[in-house]
Amino acid sequence: MKSMHVRLPASLDSLSLGDSADPGVPGPGEVRVRLRASSLNYHDYAVVTGMIPCADGRIPMSDGAGEVEAVGEGVTEFAVGQSVVSTFFPYWLDGTPPLSAFTQVPGDGIDGYARETIVAPTSWFTRVPAGYSHAEAATLTCAGLTAWRALVVDGQIRAGSTVLVQGTGGVSVFALQFAKAMGATVIATSSSDAKLERMKALGADHLINYRETPAWGAAALALTGGRGVDHVIEVGGAGTLDQSTIATRIGGHIALIGVLAGFAGPVMTAMLMARQIRLQGLTVGSRQQQLEMITGIEATGIKPVLDKSFALEDLANAFRHQASGAHFGKIVVEI
Repeated sequence: MKSMHVRLPASLDSLSLGDSADPGVPGPGEVRVRLRASSLNYHDYAVVTGMIPCADGRIPMSDGAGEVEAVGEGVTEFAVGQSVVSTFFPYWLDGTPPLSAFTQVPGDGIDGYARETIVAPTSWFTRVPAGYSHAEAATLTCAGLTAWRALVVDGQIRAGSTVLVQGTGGVSVFALQFAKAMGATVIATSSSDAKLERMKALGADHLINYRETPAWGAAALALTGGRGVDHVIEVGGAGTLDQSTIATRIGGHIALIGVLAGFAGPVMTAMLMARQIRLQGLTVGSRQQQLEMITGIEATGIKPVLDKSFALEDLANAFRHQASGAHFGKIVVEI
C-alpha cells in the first residue's frame, strides 16, 4: 500500500512516498479501515520538520478518516462500509489520560494515517457525524476536539458567554462555530482584514486586526465594557499570553492550546493571580469526549471550514501551504 514517510534528518524535502506491507485481516476486537482523508495540524508540521523528534521512516499524520473494510471477531460497534474517524489518543478512552498516552500519538510516537489502509483496535476510531464527508470527518480528531474540550469540557461555556479566538486556523474556526452554536459572543483576532471578514461571515461579533492594534488585549477588554472575556482560545503561547490575560475577566478561563508565538517567555503572573484567572493547558481530548462532540455537532449542524485539498503524494506542498499562513480553516489530504 502507498504511504508517506519521514526520513531523518526530518524536513519537508525528506518526506517520501513509499510502499508499506498490507496490514492484513483484523483480529478480535479490530477493524480494517480504508483511509480516505487526513488533515494538517501544527503538531504534524512539528513532526515532519523535526521540531518533534520521531523515528526514521515514521508514517506521519494524527488525523485519519475512511470506511471500514472488515471487522474482527467480537466487533459490534462498527460494520463494514461504515465511515469512521481516528482518535488522537488511541488509549485514552475516558477520564484522566494515562501516562503513556503522549507516547502513542499516531504520526508521532507510532505510525499515523498518511497511508491507504490500517488495521487497529476499534477504540482507535469513532463514528462520524451524519452527513459528513471523509474530508470533513478528518478535521475532527485534533482541531475539532481541541476546540470542543477547551470551551465545553474545560470551559463549561454557557449562553451569553464572551469568547476570544486567536487567528483563523482550524482550532480557532471550530471554536468560533461551537461558541456561536451555544449562544456566545465571539471576538476574533487576525492580522488579515480579509480573514476577519470571513470570521464575521461565520458569526464573529467583533473583529480586531492585531497588526493594526498591537494592544489587542485592551481592545477586547473595551469591547466587553471593561468586564473582560469569559474564555480565550490561546493558540499563540508565550508571545500572546499577556494580551490574553489583559483581555480576560476576573475568574475567567484561558485555554492554553498552542505555541505559535513562542514556546517560552516572560508572563505577567501577578495579573494572572490578581484576576484569579484559570489558565488551563490542554492537548486534544479523550475518545468519550470525541463521541460527545459528535453528538453536539449533529444537534447543531456545524460543518468544518475546509481550505485547500492535496493528494497524499503532495503532502510536502500541503505543509508548505500551511507554513505560508495563507490558509483559512483546515487543509485536507485526500488518500
